[in-house]
Amino acid sequence: MAGAEGDDSLYPIAVLIDELRNEDVQLRLNSIKKLSTIALALEVERTRTELLPFLTDTIYDEDEVLLALAEQLGSFTVLVGGPEFVHCLLPPLESLATVEETVVRDKAVESLRKISQEHSPVDLEVHFVPLVKRLASGDWFTSRTSACGLFSVCYPHVSSTVKAEIRQHFRTLCSDDTPMVRRAASSKLGEFAKVLELDYVKSDIIPLFTALASDEQDSVRLLAVESGVSIATLLPQEDLEDLVMPTLRQAAEDKSWRVRYMVADKFSELQKAVGPEITKNDLVPAFQNLLKDCEAEVRTAAANKVKVFCESLPEDSRETIIMTHILPCVKELVSDTNQHVKSALASVIMGLSTILGKDNTVEHLLPLFLVQLKDEYPEVRLNIISNLDCVNEVIGIRQLSQSLLPAIVELAEDAKWRVRLAIIEYMPLLAGQLGVEFFDEKLNSLCMAWLIDHVYAIREAATCNLMKLVEKFGAEWAQNTIVPKVLGMANDSNYLHRMTTLFCINALSEVCGQEITTKHMLPVVLKMSTDQVANVRFNVARCLQKIGPVLDSSALQAEVKPVLEKLATDQDMDVKYFALDAISVLALA
Repeated sequence: MAGAEGDDSLYPIAVLIDELRNEDVQLRLNSIKKLSTIALALEVERTRTELLPFLTDTIYDEDEVLLALAEQLGSFTVLVGGPEFVHCLLPPLESLATVEETVVRDKAVESLRKISQEHSPVDLEVHFVPLVKRLASGDWFTSRTSACGLFSVCYPHVSSTVKAEIRQHFRTLCSDDTPMVRRAASSKLGEFAKVLELDYVKSDIIPLFTALASDEQDSVRLLAVESGVSIATLLPQEDLEDLVMPTLRQAAEDKSWRVRYMVADKFSELQKAVGPEITKNDLVPAFQNLLKDCEAEVRTAAANKVKVFCESLPEDSRETIIMTHILPCVKELVSDTNQHVKSALASVIMGLSTILGKDNTVEHLLPLFLVQLKDEYPEVRLNIISNLDCVNEVIGIRQLSQSLLPAIVELAEDAKWRVRLAIIEYMPLLAGQLGVEFFDEKLNSLCMAWLIDHVYAIREAATCNLMKLVEKFGAEWAQNTIVPKVLGMANDSNYLHRMTTLFCINALSEVCGQEITTKHMLPVVLKMSTDQVANVRFNVARCLQKIGPVLDSSALQAEVKPVLEKLATDQDMDVKYFALDAISVLALA
């Protein structure tokens, strides 16, 4: 029988074995998450000789357990004795890199990439590269897809003979029979190209890129587009036209919308990579076609890039290109049938004003902004309103108020209450962009009119809007501009308007502060406690409860307490209930 010490030292691994064989997945998952603690208890040698072999041999489990294991092993270097023993982690990670579940494989590859950095060049060749080769020539596509992500991390640190073998393996995977493997190779092509010597980029990578970009599977072709952009950044200008552009031109007209979408999505990176001359001759016509594409998703992706594309055009011909080639397409998109296209355009179109200057903005862009401001989709309108400041900088507030403001006012008075509601929500944004003087002159009266709208949702939103405006413009502005008008409504013959006064005071008391609340608002609330309508009276009780924390204790005791006590004896049940509630919350009993 073994001694006590032996039992103790076997304890962690015995517990782990028990837990990993338990039927409860959660228990198995927890034990994997505690692996580092177990490894610490076992110390480095036993971790290498017992724990890792055990994990390599016995792990056939639920995906979430395997995922946790793949993640843990990525930070295990110290626990196996540091970089000189890091290769001990390769066997369990190799088997995890071949499992069926993609998420587990990806995590195993991520951990392998991480620990590859901790291998010495010799260990890379002796231990890591053979693992990559085994994965690359595995029978199952799962291992071959995992191999694609490992070439670039070992290539820079190995001898030229091994480099040649690595390139050969990568070439083989690019023409693999299984689409999933070609897809993985296509997605890693750009990354692999970055670590290759320029001559090999031209001799090896370009033919692979051309082949993958004309693969029968669109999922392979679209990933090749992304890699193509990376490859373009590596090549000298004179080689781009012959080696990369024919393939990218073909991708921009691909029969699959997904591939064209990818070209549109990566357009600004591509523009940066190829430089001004190719942009003028090649990319401008390609961009026009993408903006006119028959698929809405492609038009949306291209519309998103309009501003960035125009900004990066060569300065000497920028305005001409925009006015003759890009603007006609933009004009068509403004009345596109798809809301996502219009919304994407609305989020960037205002940025064109800074590029085109005042005259062109007034003549060509303002009419487009107006169309979008009146669009039926709220998101399109919001995107225009939220970017008004850059147009304001170019054409000035007066011009803006003459052109766009009437449209905003028209929407603010629209017969459909939901349209009015949308404009209220934009108001604080608009106020911030246009400034306090302009706001007082043009928009203040609108905001006050909404307080007496016949739809409750509008009155509620208008109250909230006032609070946001005070946060923007300050308490002094509120005292001079807003508070007198709000308090004036306390004498309105319509009890709904009188109640709106109370709701506004609820919202404004905190942002206006103690002095304004005590001096101006409180007397009005107290006076309304004798209102004829019970709904108003119980809202007085609720209002006093809300503004109580803003008031000082003397006002609470001397003025608020007697009124609440009187309301607590009201004949109406609701008034009584809310008055008693306020007394207990404010601790006035």
